[in-house]
Amino acid sequence: MRISERVLLAPLARRFRVYAVSRAPGMRAGTTMAEIAAEHAAAIAAEFGTAVDVLGVSSGGSIALQLAADHPRAVRTLILASSGDTLPETVRASQRDYAAALASGRRGLHHLAPAVAGSAILAGPARAAMWLADPLLRPARPADTVAFLRAEDSFDIGARLGEIVAPTLVLGGGRDAGIPVETFRRTAAGVPGARLIVYPRASHMGVLRHHRFVEDIAAFTGARRRER
Repeated sequence: MRISERVLLAPLARRFRVYAVSRAPGMRAGTTMAEIAAEHAAAIAAEFGTAVDVLGVSSGGSIALQLAADHPRAVRTLILASSGDTLPETVRASQRDYAAALASGRRGLHHLAPAVAGSAILAGPARAAMWLADPLLRPARPADTVAFLRAEDSFDIGARLGEIVAPTLVLGGGRDAGIPVETFRRTAAGVPGARLIVYPRASHMGVLRHHRFVEDIAAFTGARRRER
């Protein structure tokens, strides 16, 4: 997982100093997205003492949106990749099944296949591959993952998008099997002045591999600095 993340972030690291941040360990059952965002805000203040550019990818986008709404002084610019104001019910159901499997010690990664596969046709093979890979990709702290998934299950910040003041860029894939383009459009429309870019042929994680991904982020953050 670490190798995979480094590969995905390497192109960004050629243009930016990148800090890859995950949720803190020891997450208690019943933790809310607001509490998770507060932890990130405190970490940003302690590490940098000023607002930073925040990129939220997939579920990380849920944290990033909550962070921007609750702690505007922590976010200089907000970039969302393959994420939106709330999860579609199909994704919620997949994550609930995964969380239930994790909590009971069973293989469960395959439950996420419909949300991450590039198409409905690929969902079947992806499900089989993910079932086989589950032991290798099982979280080191399953309870933490379960707590986070349950926090995201109730995440819906649509009514507060208008409160976000950070310049916002929403990046989505036209072939995202989990999140429909309408979610990206609705999220961008709800944040004042937000910009939306959809890569028509990109899948959920394919957005990060799109040849324009880094350049679009660099152009957006650079333009915002010039405006200031």
